[in-house]
Amino acid sequence: MRFASLGSGSGGNALVVEADGTRVMLDCGFGVSETVRRLARIGLDPSDLSCIVVTHEHSDHGDGAFPLAQRFGTPVWLTHGTLAAMRETDGDLGRDCIVNLVDASREFGVGGLLIKPFTVPHDAREPVQYVISDGARRLGVLTDTGCSTAHIEDNLSGCDALVLECNHDLDMLMNGDYPPWLKARIAGPHGHLDNATSAALLAALDRRRLAHVIAAHLSQQNNTPALARAALAAALDCEPEWVSVASQDEGFDWRELR
Repeated sequence: MRFASLGSGSGGNALVVEADGTRVMLDCGFGVSETVRRLARIGLDPSDLSCIVVTHEHSDHGDGAFPLAQRFGTPVWLTHGTLAAMRETDGDLGRDCIVNLVDASREFGVGGLLIKPFTVPHDAREPVQYVISDGARRLGVLTDTGCSTAHIEDNLSGCDALVLECNHDLDMLMNGDYPPWLKARIAGPHGHLDNATSAALLAALDRRRLAHVIAAHLSQQNNTPALARAALAAALDCEPEWVSVASQDEGFDWRELR
């Protein structure tokens, strides 16, 4: 099993997970041509994808999903609430695509991968995040939530790899140029995780199997890779260099789980 990011941040998100010939794209927040370009960077073509799984309707996670699916015949998985929210501006969105509805309380299989959704507090219609497994190894992804919950921690405990949101440094956000309403939204219980909260979440998990930790969804205005690394490294009691960062422009290259 291996995984790679095409990019992570408010400008677009996409993560690819592969096992035994199955390739799942988690979120698609880039346009079709940009997604094709970024897939080529990790040695893939859109026709190689088994499906696209969307976490929620926000543009940086879902805008490219149905255009890509329509172009290449790729099935799309998403919750009913996410689909309804995405169709509010275009009622025919995805009508020509293979659409599968996700029940947030049930895992589902796609080829050689088992995909387990879990609910998160975020300002979207029916947002979920995912743990993806090949039966032997587990990858946990949490990129959009305003706070941690016991349910989140239960799902992410015991993973072999984590892609974990470190959206902002709270001091940078509060002292920055964003308007008060936007600061309140980002820092609120249905917004995004700051570095310290992400570190506290990480510290609460069963980390005995962890081989990879990647800080993701960093704000380019209100965070730095060094601050995110330092926060997660403190929770892990490791050197900051051990923690990786998913960038907006490059994401990160393939990581193997053995």
